[in-house]
Amino acid sequence: MSRTALRICPLCEATCGLTLTIEGTRVTAARGDRDDVFSRGFVCPKGASFGAVDSDPDRLRVPLVRDGGTLREATWEEAFDAVAAGIRPVVERYGPHSVGVVLGNPNVHTMAGALYPPLLIAGLGTRSLFTASTVDQMPKHVSSGLLYGDANAIPVPDLDRTDHLLLIGANPLESNGSLCTAPDFPGRLKALRARGGTLVVVDPRRTRTAKLADRHIAIRPGTDALLLAAMAHVLFDEDLVDLGDLAPHVQGVGELRAGVRDFTPEAAAGACEVDAGTIRGLARDLAAAPTAAVYGRIGSCTVPHGTLASWLVDVLAVLTGNLDRPGGALFPQAATDRTPRPAGPGRGFALGRWRSRVSGHPEAKGELPLSALAEEIDTATGEGEPVRALVAIAANPVLSAPDGDRLDKALGSLDFMVSVDPYLNETSRHAHVVLPPPPPAQSPHHDFAFNTLAVRNQVRYTRPAVPLEPGRMAETEILARLVLAATGMHGADPSAVDALVIEQTLGKAVREPHSPVHGRDPRDLAARLTGENGPERRLDMMLRLGPYGDGFGARPDGLSLGKLLDHPHGIDLGPLRSRLPQPLRTRSGKVELLPRPIADDLPRLRQALAERPAGLVLVGRRHLRSNNSWMHNVPALTGGSNRCTLHLHPQDAERLGVRDGQAVRVKGAGGEVTAPAEVTDTVRPGVVSLPHGWGHDRPGTRLTHAATDPGVNVNQLLDGSLLDPLSGNAVLNGVPVEVAPADAALTENLTALT
Repeated sequence: MSRTALRICPLCEATCGLTLTIEGTRVTAARGDRDDVFSRGFVCPKGASFGAVDSDPDRLRVPLVRDGGTLREATWEEAFDAVAAGIRPVVERYGPHSVGVVLGNPNVHTMAGALYPPLLIAGLGTRSLFTASTVDQMPKHVSSGLLYGDANAIPVPDLDRTDHLLLIGANPLESNGSLCTAPDFPGRLKALRARGGTLVVVDPRRTRTAKLADRHIAIRPGTDALLLAAMAHVLFDEDLVDLGDLAPHVQGVGELRAGVRDFTPEAAAGACEVDAGTIRGLARDLAAAPTAAVYGRIGSCTVPHGTLASWLVDVLAVLTGNLDRPGGALFPQAATDRTPRPAGPGRGFALGRWRSRVSGHPEAKGELPLSALAEEIDTATGEGEPVRALVAIAANPVLSAPDGDRLDKALGSLDFMVSVDPYLNETSRHAHVVLPPPPPAQSPHHDFAFNTLAVRNQVRYTRPAVPLEPGRMAETEILARLVLAATGMHGADPSAVDALVIEQTLGKAVREPHSPVHGRDPRDLAARLTGENGPERRLDMMLRLGPYGDGFGARPDGLSLGKLLDHPHGIDLGPLRSRLPQPLRTRSGKVELLPRPIADDLPRLRQALAERPAGLVLVGRRHLRSNNSWMHNVPALTGGSNRCTLHLHPQDAERLGVRDGQAVRVKGAGGEVTAPAEVTDTVRPGVVSLPHGWGHDRPGTRLTHAATDPGVNVNQLLDGSLLDPLSGNAVLNGVPVEVAPADAALTENLTALT
């Protein structure tokens, strides 16, 4: 007999509500939850395929432990014994920094991934932290940190109320949005146009989003910061700057005017390959709109000037008075945010508090560049010890980091590696221990990270839709036990991890004068917490202490876990609101419009005005039915347009003698790959495009379906040397490559595969 259960979809950043149909313990169907307060029934192909993702037969069901050269099935006790025996000797002999931690993108899609990795990193005391952020959005964190004093204070476009939206390097009709949590992003863009608003897309590809737009600007890849700087110049030059209500909260306007003086539209036009009149028009239209928002994403982050581009996105919002106002860009307020403190100066944001051992890359937000992981393992030179042990949680850097071949070899040389992953993939195949979390239907869900980026304030929580299968362990317990095993407390009760966090958090809260529980007994507060387990008690605590919380009875109408459970479709907390100056943590207590690190990097951007790269350059692309390397093992989400082909313009194809479907060799600084050509005018001349997350052809994996059409790893074309210097983010777009036809035999083989 079938039943239904609610679940928040964890497969992309849109966080749509789902209604699952369940037969016994198997999810047989998924549809959008029409009563969900945020998504209102919207669902994309990934969400509709939730059951197929959940029941993938290649998902690991029990731990694997390396025995000699072979991974064998083991008990959970054996697995955690092996973790403790593998990590602790490395820490004790070589020090904490010899243990690296790699966190992959899926961590932000689970409750466990939000709650426990910070404890692991703090418990180990390691500075060798690498995450997917430095092949994605780190420039936005850094620019926000420098502007606002908080790297997580990221304003999002007010999609539902804006009159004018400028998208740069973003394709939300395929990605569903990123650093901007918005279920039914396509519908929101259509609604913008239906109410008379304007949508402008800047992208070297004519994406699905660009096709929807009123205007598409086919910029040369990698020049986004030049275009935005030229727009800022126009605002000053034509006296269009109007801070409005922002003025008391901003410093550095005069310095910024001087900083962008050289970036005239005429100077930027040649490098951007966008004429000066168009650039001036973009700036004028932005300033003239009743409300306007600029949204830049991965295409403008993963370039040589990614931090400057991210900074300039917010600069344009400030200069037009659109930061922190409805219809512009606003700071969301998540229900689990810390208790709002009074406005005032903070400690600010610092870069480069330590550096990587080999190349001296500065840390950003406590992280080192993922591009540097291989050299931190395989290079003995430099101060300190190499990384000798690695903890990889939901991470597949062999595919996601530049030069996967080198990293692949480096992982094989580690003294010890533990991977928390549901699959034996290109990275986890190197582990000495693999700890598999259960499928998403067997896990609870609350979006700690994405609610801080949501286009509407709301809060939702879903308990597991089906019980844990016998022999499985909850992901929260896996990570709690991992914390204990890695930090010298192996064998302790995993509930002690949550109990300690609760004790420390409440102990601090009662000492803070602005806290709703100031002066109260933390033991009494802890006894009031509800929930079936430690993670739920922690969620209850965060809700009660948060900006909408009940303050443990101080605000009877406020939030708690119990109230949230009474509202299974979520609680709407209203549209985004103006919040300045409260979110600011800069030393001045103001938006610091031209921070010193940004000013010091502007000369490098001025040099780019004269650059005219010859030959072809590479950009990536997204597919609606995929999310990085996660889902290529699900038949329902592969095929069709979701293929690993090289897009190139007909003019370039004719010049190179390449036919549609022909195998072509693509060569970059890091290596060479061969892929089928797909001749299309959706890319501009001089640009080729390969999707990210493919390359499932390495031995020793258990990805049966993905291996039937493995594709190629676009990141193998990179050698890891190209980084945005401020953020350490890998340069993945606008990279020079060479393309040539491959031989006939390869074409025949690729045709058979695709």
